[in-house]
Amino acid sequence: MAQIKIFDTTLRDGEQSPGVNLNQLEKLEIAKQLERLGVDVMEAGFPASSTGDFQAVQRIANTINSVTVAALARANKKDIDAAWEAIKGAEKPRIHVFIATSPIHMEYKLKKTPEEVIDIAVSMVKYAKQKCEDIEWSAEDASRTELPFLAKIIEKVIEAGATVINLPDTVGYTTPKEYGEMFSYVKKNVPNIEKVDLSCHCHDDLGMAIANSIAAIQNGATQIEGAINGIGERAGNAALEEIAVALKIREDFYPFTTNMVLKEIKRTSDLVSKLTGMAVPGNKAIVGRNAFAHESGIHQDGVLKHTETYEIITPELVGIHSNNLVLGKHSGRHAFKDKIEQLGFKLDEDKVSEAFKAFKQLTDRKKEVTDDDLFVILTDIQTDIQNIKRYKLISFQVQYDSNNLPKATVSLHTPEDKEVSNSKTGQGSVEALYNTIESLIKEEIQLTDFNLSSIGKGKDALAEVHVSMNVNQTPVSGRGNAQDVLEAAAHAYLNAINRIFINKNLESTVIDTKA
Repeated sequence: MAQIKIFDTTLRDGEQSPGVNLNQLEKLEIAKQLERLGVDVMEAGFPASSTGDFQAVQRIANTINSVTVAALARANKKDIDAAWEAIKGAEKPRIHVFIATSPIHMEYKLKKTPEEVIDIAVSMVKYAKQKCEDIEWSAEDASRTELPFLAKIIEKVIEAGATVINLPDTVGYTTPKEYGEMFSYVKKNVPNIEKVDLSCHCHDDLGMAIANSIAAIQNGATQIEGAINGIGERAGNAALEEIAVALKIREDFYPFTTNMVLKEIKRTSDLVSKLTGMAVPGNKAIVGRNAFAHESGIHQDGVLKHTETYEIITPELVGIHSNNLVLGKHSGRHAFKDKIEQLGFKLDEDKVSEAFKAFKQLTDRKKEVTDDDLFVILTDIQTDIQNIKRYKLISFQVQYDSNNLPKATVSLHTPEDKEVSNSKTGQGSVEALYNTIESLIKEEIQLTDFNLSSIGKGKDALAEVHVSMNVNQTPVSGRGNAQDVLEAAAHAYLNAINRIFINKNLESTVIDTKA
């Protein structure tokens, strides 16, 4: 069985998904979970893109021990310098340098000749190599690059010191046959290709990212790049959990294995979904809520007689357990603490106390508390940033006025330690609530998306709201949950607004490096 390395780009390419806006602590929590999942490399971000991203990458690099931490850089010294400064404290740092190689990109985007592109790629790999031993080089839009030119530039950057060569299907254009043939061509026509890992990076614009990735490793790739839940720009990246499980289930056909800890898949998927606000479709392979559901009577009968009749993957393989009901109102702190450790959360005593208090408040309103309920409580507490001035909801109510229009009254605690209140109407209850909150906020706000979902089942299930908005022309996202839909909506709206204060506070924090 050949060992295939897993390169996770959830925190870089995945975070470039429209509407996704993670703060530093949220990125760090995802990074810790990716380490538990067993990925070989995590691309923590693009340090040159912003101060916030630089500091998030730096914080991850200074925390993660067993996984290579990569930072993305364009082929210029400024980007490479920023990438190195961000990751130099990592136990296993990697600089990931890219430049476009397809005719259309070189002519219209770079406005460079092929020889100029080779010169830039070689000089920048050499420059990065002076700082970091592990250098990944990517040929952006490789799948639309002329093969002889691709082989030529790859040979040159390997000579310059690259340790990993990545050939992305940047626009999701290629097919498994074409993509596999590209890797086969490179293996045969680059004389020094055996000195490096050969990596694939596929986008899902035509729905073939998984198939293309597998075609790549069948033709010599030794590293697969992708994101949890397949998130990413446009139609997203290859979903790493699907690839890992496919290789496991069909190990009779695919002679490849990975280091991924499959039982951590569901928890990782849930964490990424919650923090990014990108819901997992019910019919999503491996982690969708219907992945192990059987409605057809024929299927149900078969599964009851023998699970393998219609179920090729056991829920337990990916970390889904049937004993989901866990705690109730009479459960004590010790049982609660044991349970949160079973769920993989590591909280200090103060946060355990805070989580236990939130759990007890929930049991007053909800008879049965599930793993999903606890996951929401624990994730919010673990990624909450204390002692930063922000807007806080004191109280609200919604009623109908004499014109039969919803009217909301809201009281807020402001970052200036003042209590403010107002009332506004709207065409619906949520609009009235948001109009009122907006009237109490100094910032300029434009709501761009609102999404409501439930956590669990039944009339006492928690409501979860995700919003996207522009605050002072800065795109942010927010989330909130509560048993009451309107309360969840209010929390999500304020959570998004407060991210402006949180991000400014984090960006003003100086982070020490190991080196």
